Amino acid sequence: MKKKKQKGQLIVLSGPSGVGKSTVIAELLGERRDMYFSVSFTTRTPRVGEADGVNYNFVSRETFEGMIAREELLEYAEYMHNYYGTSLKVIQDKLAAGIDVLLDIEVQGAATVRAKCPEAVLIFIIPPSFEELSRRLHGRATDPEDVISGRLQRAREEYRNIPSYDYLVVNDKVSQAAAEIIAILTAEDCRVRNRMHLVDDV
Repeated sequence: MKKKKQKGQLIVLSGPSGVGKSTVIAELLGERRDMYFSVSFTTRTPRVGEADGVNYNFVSRETFEGMIAREELLEYAEYMHNYYGTSLKVIQDKLAAGIDVLLDIEVQGAATVRAKCPEAVLIFIIPPSFEELSRRLHGRATDPEDVISGRLQRAREEYRNIPSYDYLVVNDKVSQAAAEIIAILTAEDCRVRNRMHLVDDV
């Protein structure tokens, strides 16, 4: 009988706006049903097609600042004038139950997670080229030119943080990017520290 994992793995995915993180995550969750995707809290307004509790937990600025004051967040950051954050209790409960937890957060939040949870696996997703990122942002047709320009500038700044991540995945083809992430997680599961419980009865 296969022994259940003693502790879940905390996985952080970051990448510039427009790189296709949501699509890669959807593919990943379709392949790995034993993984929990942590839905972030945010004060930004929902985009067309987004649902509360599915894409994000949409809350008021006042509610979010109350969560900060009560120290209920593993990490939070302000990005483009909106707060984004991750519930601490939900993640602790899932990891303790041996369930892998996936976070989709930006670089500032990822650095906070690394400081608080040194064993977290940090993965940065990039497009095949910067030109392709610009093409994808323009292709969404949801933002005016000045907002797109701001997102591209922000992406350049985020790229400087790549060396602090453990892995770099290129999202050229979604299925391939998801397969690379699954391979990373398989390798992480095989680390000695994550498998010592398999030999503790020797």
